[in-house]
Amino acid sequence: MPKRTHSPFLLEAKPVLGEVIEHLKPWFDYISVLATDDRGLSYFALPGETRTAEPMWVQRGFVFRAQREGKVAEYACAVLPGAAQESVSFASTRSRASASAIEIADAVRARLDSLLADPTLIAFPQIADEPAAAEFLGEIEEDPFTADPEDVLSRLAVLREKLTDGKVVVMAQSRYECVDVSRLFLSPNRSLMQSFLWSQAYLFGVARRGQMSKMSYRPASGRKGLEILRGLETSVPELAQELADLLEAVPMEPGEYEVILDPDMAGTLAHEAFGHGVETDMFFKKRAKALEYLGKRVGSDLVTMYDGAAGVDQTGSYLFDDEGTLATKTCVIENGILKGGISDTLSALALGIPRTGNGRREAYSHKAYARMTNTYFAPGTSTLEEMIASVKHGWQLSQLNSGMEDPRNWGIQLICMVGREIKDGKYTGRVASPVVCSGYVPDVLSAVSMVSSDFELGGSGACGKGHKEYAKVSSGGPYVKTRMRLG
Repeated sequence: MPKRTHSPFLLEAKPVLGEVIEHLKPWFDYISVLATDDRGLSYFALPGETRTAEPMWVQRGFVFRAQREGKVAEYACAVLPGAAQESVSFASTRSRASASAIEIADAVRARLDSLLADPTLIAFPQIADEPAAAEFLGEIEEDPFTADPEDVLSRLAVLREKLTDGKVVVMAQSRYECVDVSRLFLSPNRSLMQSFLWSQAYLFGVARRGQMSKMSYRPASGRKGLEILRGLETSVPELAQELADLLEAVPMEPGEYEVILDPDMAGTLAHEAFGHGVETDMFFKKRAKALEYLGKRVGSDLVTMYDGAAGVDQTGSYLFDDEGTLATKTCVIENGILKGGISDTLSALALGIPRTGNGRREAYSHKAYARMTNTYFAPGTSTLEEMIASVKHGWQLSQLNSGMEDPRNWGIQLICMVGREIKDGKYTGRVASPVVCSGYVPDVLSAVSMVSSDFELGGSGACGKGHKEYAKVSSGGPYVKTRMRLG
């Protein structure tokens, strides 16, 4: 498969930024720069309309981080300051580039000096700058940036037309979005560069009978190109049948049931239950109940959970985070015992814990927070068939609609669109929709009695820090059997 290429803008910027860092080095205890150049495409096929747009993830800019006497400040800019316009293009001769680097360094230093003069800044331990030099180039099969936009729109239009029969499925829409990520991180001892493309796509359908309407969907995602659309193309018959089944759906009778969560639902349980709750900036702010349970049991022996941009390949994967820390794989829960959290640089320094490579920014102009990447339960040894056969009365839940949690009190709520009833180890044919699942996190995880050997990650969504600060993530894992309150 052809590899991606690094951004020409960043390649031209790299030698000048390297000189800037060298000029700034004597003035600070720590200095670094993150340069970003992310481009993207969005395509939509709607009833009677096809269109393109630019996704929210597009960005180009720089953020400098400096530390002096413990205090840390950041200066972000879309255009480097203090240089002549022709030098900012980086396409100058070596002597002019050097002159430009001095001007840029002086301007950046002045801004950082001003920010570091703030007496309210918190003092942190020294930021380490361990030597590292690495780069990553992703690979894809079908490049959306060289594809004819009309061909992409036609492909999406055919998808929605195949799903729409005008009798049961009365409306459908399809979407495709991709982002070509290119990042450069430089400090006196580190030189890191990564370029890869991630894509996400959806096929939505609406079934209607009289005044009743039901909706469901199929997603696709990965560090891939247009090839992810193949999965949607093969999912049309299954989705059409599911939409027809939903027209026969009954309301869920409230109560506590045995449930089998599909990988998407199980992954969202992991994401919401112990993802946000172990972001260590929440530890530092005393906003996470998980802090009280480190080293203690929070689930059954079957519960092992990871987060990390390394070790798996999905939309939450990368070589290094937005603070120049190399990606890791963090064991959050091991055989039911809470082991630790996921950290950004500053919370790790404040708490005296390792940096896990989870310092992420919505964009170069935003602050770095401890954020999830790929969050998932480890697979077990059961088969889905064995799990179904073990259920006396319960539901298999799929097609996640939303999820949320309370990291202070450990309440969790998941909403899905498809619940399939199981009695005496067999499907009854009854479908419930929508289904609201709720519980107290330690109770839900302690009730985990079977985990399948399947493993599947999906990264077709985004995660917000509160109501903002969005980051691309994935979640998933195996099928998980537990108990939850349904309604």
